[in-house]
Amino acid sequence: MKDIMSYTEQMDQLDPARMNQVLALKSEFNDAAFTAQDVETALTKTTLNAYDFMALLSSAAGPYLEMMAHKAQTLTRAHFGNNIQLFTPLYIANYCHNGCRYCGFNSQQAIPRAQLTKSEIQRELEAIAATGLQEILFLTGESEAHSSIDYIASALELAKPYFANIGIEIYPTNEASYRILHQAGADFVTVFQETYDLTAYEYYHPYGNKRSFPYRFYSQERALNAGFRGAGFAALLGLSDFRHDALATGLHLQSVQTAFPEAELSFSVPRLRPINGELGHFNHLVSDRDLVQIMCAYRLFMPHAHITVSSRESESFRNAVMKICATKVSAGVQVDVGGHSASNKHKSSDQFDINDTRSVAQMHADIVAQGLQVVYHDHIRL
Repeated sequence: MKDIMSYTEQMDQLDPARMNQVLALKSEFNDAAFTAQDVETALTKTTLNAYDFMALLSSAAGPYLEMMAHKAQTLTRAHFGNNIQLFTPLYIANYCHNGCRYCGFNSQQAIPRAQLTKSEIQRELEAIAATGLQEILFLTGESEAHSSIDYIASALELAKPYFANIGIEIYPTNEASYRILHQAGADFVTVFQETYDLTAYEYYHPYGNKRSFPYRFYSQERALNAGFRGAGFAALLGLSDFRHDALATGLHLQSVQTAFPEAELSFSVPRLRPINGELGHFNHLVSDRDLVQIMCAYRLFMPHAHITVSSRESESFRNAVMKICATKVSAGVQVDVGGHSASNKHKSSDQFDINDTRSVAQMHADIVAQGLQVVYHDHIRL
C-alpha cells in the first residue's frame, strides 16, 4: 500500500466527506493568528464552533488555563456529577503486522510474542472480576492472522458473564466483522488515529493495513453502523504538533456525534511513553500544562463526551485532572499479554512503560478521598 489514502480490495470504503472536512479545517489552523480576545470570546460561549475550539487550543490560551479549567470543571460536574468510571485493559495477544515506528509491539521488534488460550483468558477474566471491576477493554496487536475475529469474539463471549461493559481496542475491521464482535458482547470500540498529520502518518506507518489513513479514520463509524453503543477517539500526542492533532481529534469526534447523536463518545489523551525505558527522538513532546489545556478544550468543545486518562500518566496528574474534567480512568493496569493472572504473567513484553501502578482498591480509595464517586458500570446487560 504505497498511498496512505488508498484502500486494499478487502476494506469497506465510506464517503470521504467528513474526513475531508476535518482535514480541511485542520489545515486552516494558524496558531499565531489567535489573540487573547479570541480566547476570551470563546470562554463566554456555551456552544463552541471550530474556530472557538482552535482559540482554546492555541498558544494565546496559555494564560487563560485557570479560567478554562474552572469552566471545564463546572461543565463536567453538570453533565457527569462527581462520577469517575473505572476499567482495566486486558491484552490477549501482541502479534502485529504493522511497522509503527513508535510502538513496542511493531512487527520488527524482537520481543516475546504471545496469544492467550481460552483457559488463559478465563483466568484473566476471573482475576480482574475479583477486583470488583465491571468494565474491561480487550486489546490485541494488529494481526488478524494471530487475532482473528472469531478468536476475539470467543474472548468476548467468555467475558459477558463477568462484565457489564466490554470495550475493544483492536485492528480496524469491516462493518460485518464489527457486527460479529458486537453480537459477541462488545459495547465500545476505541481507535487511536495516532496523528492527523498526513506527512507524519506516512512516516510512522511504513507498511501494514494501518497505513490506510481513511480506513482507520472511519473505524468508529463502521462500528457504530454495526450496532456498537459507543466509540473512543484519540491522537497519540507527541507524534506531530499537538495543537493540530488535538484539533483534528475534536473535530473527528464532533463529526461522528453529528452523524450518530445517540452514541456515547469519548476522548482519550495518550502521550508518548517510553518503550523499555527509552522514548527515542521525538520532537513534539507534550508538557503537563499542554495536556491539561487539551483536556479542558475538549470539555468545553464537547461537554457530553467522556475524557479517559490512562496509566500512561502519573498518580498525581490523574488525581488532579479527575477534579477538573477527566471522567474515566484505568486501574490495576498490566500492559503485557496475560498480566493479571499470576499463572499467565511474563508471557510477553510490555507495549510501553506505565506510570500509575495503583491497584483497583488503591484507585478506589484515592478517588473517594477526593470527594468523588467511583462508578464500576453504568449499563445493565440484558
